[in-house]
Amino acid sequence: MPADFIFLASGSPRRRELLLQIGVAFRLLEVQVDESSQPGEEPTAYVTRLACAKAEAGWTCRDQGGAPVLAADTAVAVDGSILGKPKDRSDGLRMLRQLSGRSHQVLTAVALRCGSGIESRASRSVVSFRHIGAAEASTYWDSGEPRDKAGGYGVQGLGAVFVAALSGSYSGVMGLPLFETAELLDAVGVPRWNLTGR
Repeated sequence: MPADFIFLASGSPRRRELLLQIGVAFRLLEVQVDESSQPGEEPTAYVTRLACAKAEAGWTCRDQGGAPVLAADTAVAVDGSILGKPKDRSDGLRMLRQLSGRSHQVLTAVALRCGSGIESRASRSVVSFRHIGAAEASTYWDSGEPRDKAGGYGVQGLGAVFVAALSGSYSGVMGLPLFETAELLDAVGVPRWNLTGR
């Protein structure tokens, strides 16, 4: 019998908001995985591996029933390198300089672990930034927004002013591609558009 909720193995408030947006009932799980990239690992493989690792970690620590576990991972890629979350101010400002006035890729993988195994999907978007001056980058860092975000910016927040164009999945750039997520949930019969209480 399909579950009427899922476990979300993520601490991201954006992922919670996006699941609420499509009316999916969920309970939170805290998981820890090593987010280091492997030598020569390309960005899609990296985010897919991490999303699956988070879903597996959530599956082993869930406390009840057979409800599926959903997890995701996002990375920004530019010049063949993966930009994760900034380590500190100087790293965050370096990332903004690297993204300024050019395009980059945002890769987000989503994985769903259930009793029959694990399935994953990946989303690739291209985001183009306008030029970002040093003073503006510094003020943006001081806002606190970029500290916990891949690539050091949030498309859904103050960082939206940097985005000149976006091709692909807006929700994927936020951290949970809803088209791919709905595909995974539909395949195992998890209900969405549950608008009770809205």
